[in-house]
Parts: sequence; structure tokens; C-alpha cells
Amino acid sequence: MGVPNPSLEVHVPRAQTPRGVDRRRLRRVAAVATSLSALIATSIVTGPATASEAALSCALGRTDAHHSEGVDSWDDAYPRPDRTRRAVMVFLSFPDARPATTTQQLAGDYFPATARFFDRASYGRFHLRTRIQPRWVRMPHPSTWYAIQRDWDSGRRSAYLRDAVAAADPSVDFRRYDLVYLVADPGAPGVDSDATKVVNLDQPMHADGAELRRFVTVFEHSPPDRNVLAHETGHVFDLPDLYHRPRNGRGDWDTYVGDWDLMGSQFGLAPEPFGWHKWRLGWITDGQIDCVSLDRPRMHSLRTLSAPDDPGDHRRPRLLVVRTGPDSALAMEARGAEGNDHAVCTEGVLVYRVRSTTASGDGPVRVLDGHPGTAACWGRSVYPPLADAPLGVGESLNDPEDGVRVQVEGRATDGEWAVKITRSTP
Repeated sequence: MGVPNPSLEVHVPRAQTPRGVDRRRLRRVAAVATSLSALIATSIVTGPATASEAALSCALGRTDAHHSEGVDSWDDAYPRPDRTRRAVMVFLSFPDARPATTTQQLAGDYFPATARFFDRASYGRFHLRTRIQPRWVRMPHPSTWYAIQRDWDSGRRSAYLRDAVAAADPSVDFRRYDLVYLVADPGAPGVDSDATKVVNLDQPMHADGAELRRFVTVFEHSPPDRNVLAHETGHVFDLPDLYHRPRNGRGDWDTYVGDWDLMGSQFGLAPEPFGWHKWRLGWITDGQIDCVSLDRPRMHSLRTLSAPDDPGDHRRPRLLVVRTGPDSALAMEARGAEGNDHAVCTEGVLVYRVRSTTASGDGPVRVLDGHPGTAACWGRSVYPPLADAPLGVGESLNDPEDGVRVQVEGRATDGEWAVKITRSTP
């Protein structure tokens, strides 16, 4: 699901069984002649008191917030995508409809595109290997019986999951898989594309001796929303929703992060996961984090986030972090038109705020707009006011909330950005 109907992750309580103007050109910055290779050293500073036991002082501690953005530890209730993970995709048909396509054809809506997205995003550190079930699995009730919708009745949702597992069990050995995708026949009359989501279970279901704690339930049309499966898979790996859901269902959904990071919108022009998320998932190492001390101003370098790894990249910073409080930080990363971000609207240094005590869907990450008086890529961007948020060479941003000034000083011929971070003056 995407804007105006983004996907929603649902947590099942314990009592339940299962659950605009013309298109703007990309900003091209001039290269600077001076090499930035001397700017790579990481600065370790003494940050505010925290429960974090991580090696870096700018690492926020994980909290009880749902999908907390803390990076000091990993919640073992979720599989970590730091190696090959196996998934199974099960296709569900119903008595009130005959599928108009084969499972292999429908699987082509999602793979290999989703696996390639993660291969690029993780710099080859995570591989998603998915078995496509060759035949449709028949559900016992008509699609309309399950009353499928975004805010789904818990009883019908639980029945759907129980029926799906029971129907698939003869042909699926659930012990072999870390992820389970349940894909409903998109042509069935009761299937609502707005209902695609991850369902978490406090009390797991059991099949083949395996505990099944979460499912990705897919109700997309064919072809589906762009990057929808990658978005939902992000939830399986403990990533939060970054969009803003208006209380009355009307208004902008993308005011928090705009196009940046697919956990905000699967339609975004820049779906590459934030550097902060890559740090959490283990795709960026501590050696690629530059903790910034405002007491010792100096120049910092940034390698473009979506650029593939080169030999020696494990010590070249991809993320600058200023610790601003026990549970908050400012992060800076370079976004460019390559890889998953090939359609990005504006290149430059992106600044955003992270709060580890803010729950999924409440704005745990918020992009700071480097050009608050302008917008870009009308007709393509999910939220044009933030499409030109990054800073180009010679541009700066003052954050009065935390007293931080970010200035982009230049860009080297190898693509690295030079960034100066200081205290801002009133």
C-alpha cells in the first residue's frame, strides 16, 4: 500500500491467537580539487548519559517504543538481515474466484526486484532467497467471508491466518523459512489492496514444529505498488513506518520524510533506506559512522549512501551523527542518483532527526528541509516540499532546536562530500 493508502503494520494483542511546477533538474554540484581523503578519521566524543552499551558515543539506546530506532542492540524477536535469509511465498485462492494468472507470473511482480533492492541496499551483506510455491493453495471460505480491509476485524484476520497456514502446511515445511509471504489472489472479490500489512503475533502459531510469529499478508493488485514488498519486509526486520497517518484519513501522509526511505513511502523517488537504518541492520559498520563533536569543529567527509562498496570502504564514513540528547540525534548522509536512488529528485547532503523513544508511525525520523521556501519534482515526488531537502555545495542549514549548523563545503572528484558541522549562533 502507498500514499494515499500506505501499508500499515498491525500488532495483534496477546488475547488474539494470530493474528508541480515543471520537473526540476537534479542539482549537480561542482567538484573541488582538494582531496577529501584526510577527512575520514572518526571522532569519538563523550555524549549524554544513555543506556547504550554500543562502542560509539552517538549510538542511541534501544527503548520500549515499537520498532525503536535505537542502535545499541538487536531485538532477537526479529530476524536480522545480516546474512542470507530464506522466505517462502504462498499464493492463496478462494472458492468465489478463479485465479486469472499462474503463481509464477504473479511472483514476477515482486521477484527478483525485491531481492535486488536489498542486495544493493545492503552492499551485498544481505540476500533474500525466496521459494515461490508452484501451485495455488485453496482457502476454505470465500474471499468475502474474511472481510479483508485495512483496519481488519481481529477475529476474521485470525481465521484468515489459521486457514492459510493449515491449507499451505501439506506443501510447505515452515521450519525452513525466516519469512512467510501470504499472497491473496488479486482478482478475488473480497481482496482489498489497502489491507497489505505485516501481522505480528504475541502468541505464535505452530506448524511443522516451527513457531510462526509474523506474516506478510499481501493483497495487492497486479501490478502492485512499487517497492511494497520491500517496505513490508522492512517491518519483518524491525523497521518502523515513517509516514504520518492523518487522524481523519485526509491530508498528506508524507510530511515526515517525503521521498526519503521506502519505510516512508514505497512510491518515493529515493527509496534507499536511511543510513541510520543501515546502521541498525548491520549493513553499515561502526567504522563507517562519524560521531561529531561540536566542541572540536573540523571538516568531515561523506561517501554517497547508495554508492556500492569499494575495497577499503569499511573505514569511509557514510553517516555523520551529532548526539543531541539521551534519545535523540541529528544524522547527515549524502544522497545521489545511483542504485536504488537512481530517480532521486535532488542530490546533496540530507539532514534528519532521529528519536529512539518515538514509536513507529509517530515520526521517529523527520527530515530537516534544507530549502524550506521551495519544492521540487511536482507530479513525481510524493511530497514536493521535501523533494529538494538536501544541501548542495555552498549551502547550509541551521537547526535552532538543537543549536547545530550544517554546511556543505565541497565535493571531491571521487564523489565524496565535505561537510562542516558547528554550533549555530542565535
